[in-house]
Amino acid sequence: MKKILVSSLALLIIACQPLKNNSTKGESSLDKVNVFLGSSGDHGQMSPSASSPFNMMSIGPQTYPHIHSGYEHLAKEFRGFTHSRIEGVGCMGSGGNLLIKPILDGDTKTLLLKKQESASPGFYGVTFDNEIQAQMSVKHNFGIHHYKFPRKGAGLFIDLSHAFVNRFVAEEHEVNSNTISGWIDTQTTCDKGIYRIYYILEFSNFATIKPIKEHKYLVSGLPGATEMEVRVGFSSVSTAYAKAKIETMPLKDLAAQTAAVWEHHLNRIKVTGEKDREDLFYSLLYRGLQAPFLVSESDGSYKAIDGSIQKSISPIYNGWAIWDNYREQLPMLSLAYPERFGPIVNSIANLYPYGKNNWATKHESSPTVRTEHAIVVLLDAYRKGYPVDFNTIKDSLIAEVDRLEYNSPDKALESSYDSWALSEILKITKDSVLSAKYFNKALDYKTYWKKDFADLSQKDIDKMPARGMYQGTVWQYRWFVPFDVSGLKKLIGGEVSFLKQLDLFFAEDNYNHANQPDLQVPGMYNASAQPWKSQKLFRNIMLDTVVQAYFNDNSKGIDSYIGRIYKNQPQAYVRTMDDDAGTMSSWFVMRSIGLSPANIGSPVYYLTAPIFESVKLNWENGKSFHIQVSNYNKEHFYVQSAQLNGQPLFRNWLTQEEISSGGTLILETAAVPNEKWGIENQWISKTE
Repeated sequence: MKKILVSSLALLIIACQPLKNNSTKGESSLDKVNVFLGSSGDHGQMSPSASSPFNMMSIGPQTYPHIHSGYEHLAKEFRGFTHSRIEGVGCMGSGGNLLIKPILDGDTKTLLLKKQESASPGFYGVTFDNEIQAQMSVKHNFGIHHYKFPRKGAGLFIDLSHAFVNRFVAEEHEVNSNTISGWIDTQTTCDKGIYRIYYILEFSNFATIKPIKEHKYLVSGLPGATEMEVRVGFSSVSTAYAKAKIETMPLKDLAAQTAAVWEHHLNRIKVTGEKDREDLFYSLLYRGLQAPFLVSESDGSYKAIDGSIQKSISPIYNGWAIWDNYREQLPMLSLAYPERFGPIVNSIANLYPYGKNNWATKHESSPTVRTEHAIVVLLDAYRKGYPVDFNTIKDSLIAEVDRLEYNSPDKALESSYDSWALSEILKITKDSVLSAKYFNKALDYKTYWKKDFADLSQKDIDKMPARGMYQGTVWQYRWFVPFDVSGLKKLIGGEVSFLKQLDLFFAEDNYNHANQPDLQVPGMYNASAQPWKSQKLFRNIMLDTVVQAYFNDNSKGIDSYIGRIYKNQPQAYVRTMDDDAGTMSSWFVMRSIGLSPANIGSPVYYLTAPIFESVKLNWENGKSFHIQVSNYNKEHFYVQSAQLNGQPLFRNWLTQEEISSGGTLILETAAVPNEKWGIENQWISKTE
């Protein structure tokens, strides 16, 4: 079993090291996860907090200074431990609730300076210079803190009003014999909306619970006590549900149980190849499985976004970052985790009857971010075989699309995408009249494109912001017509001009992997006569040296970055590159196994060379899909030929149905491209 099962707390801290580089050949997928990846500076905005899959409770360190998830790997001073966060999001993050700080002799200013720390999926531990030790683990909405003190005088400082960047709004609580319980309201990401968490803190080995300031308490240990423990329950519905989460198991059993859950999820995709690539893969797959959050109770109770308590026969999720992860993380879940993705889709559809906003509402059940392009996700899910009752939310979908803005070049293209998705959904509902209306509205992208994106001679095409655009340049946004690449090619001037301009885009280092607006562009060669260029770009971005320029005003005077984008270390990504709730991690995961979503809203994946010799997707229904590189060489990334279930495959794409039905894909790779493979029977999105 994992080292977290060592019974001695002192040995536990010593045994688990944050950056493991000498693992044995037989280690599990769990052992390959480095939870410290991306946890330093503006290089991912992630944390090593104890977490479990899709759980809004994650217990982790609050450092000074801190990044968006509350933790900075290089920081020595800890302010305590908090219980919520969304990994990798902007606006200084979201969460940071319920701070607990171990202290000595009742001194709330006890200095906690990191001496040694360790972490793995589901577990976090640290020893401080003053020899206070802290260990913590979680399962769904239940967690345990265990503190060991070097001498008597043990105590805990509790701050019920703590939240990232002072976003605390209000709280109510009561103190009983050994508990503090209540609710906390906090502004969510970018101060957009409010979420409420119901909680209970249950203390053991304590003497008194005394208020010291508004929202703040001092919990004193028993005379002579050198250990204290806190059990925490969470709920989005009520304190009664939160209390029901409390269990009596010891910390080591909780950690072992959560480790097993993580391993089950990680083993859904089994990869075999170089150790450093396997380690990076599982560390990034781990990040793709932390959000959204399961917020409904076992009896189906959940809080709707209008604040009412509802019942559901399907699990309900919250904690959205759809504007980012509709591109990568949700497609990854749709393919590899259908038992999760189905309820997630139902939860997205369920937002509409209650007044869905693009950002958070005032009655969220967990920290959350944004929900733009949810309509595209619903269409994508339906076409991949997931049931969606469009008729019940039809009016809400129409109302949302009617509110879309076209007042800047980027919004015009983004809104056109949603209009296209609505036209396809209305076609599914057999409303041909309205479908035609929104289809024509989607085609208006051509007018906007000719106005702002056709002319590449303007001086502002590589500046951000420019022309009122939000997070991309003219160069980067001009490719954002994922639903009609065929039409885009005609606007550009045909195949030759399309390839020439794509080549120029990458040759002049205009591509920006630190953000999402042009994330699909490296794959666009798949829709051309030169698909091998996407194979090379994917490998470069995943594993090789690249040039990443900085375009926005905040980065003026900063030289371009030259190096690898994905690194298995605390400063993992390029500067300013947030993981955005698993988006950028999932980009790597998908391409590393040889698959790339062609267009969200179409159940198609382009093929590329995996970075592994073998990949196997294993589903709960007993089916599996095996991707094998027959002549594997870790330096080769050009696809020479392919066979699907024993038959030659000349096209460079597969459907969701072909993959999820199970079978074997065999690829042959080489150091030079086969310019004839992948140019027959091409899949290119189109509106004609």
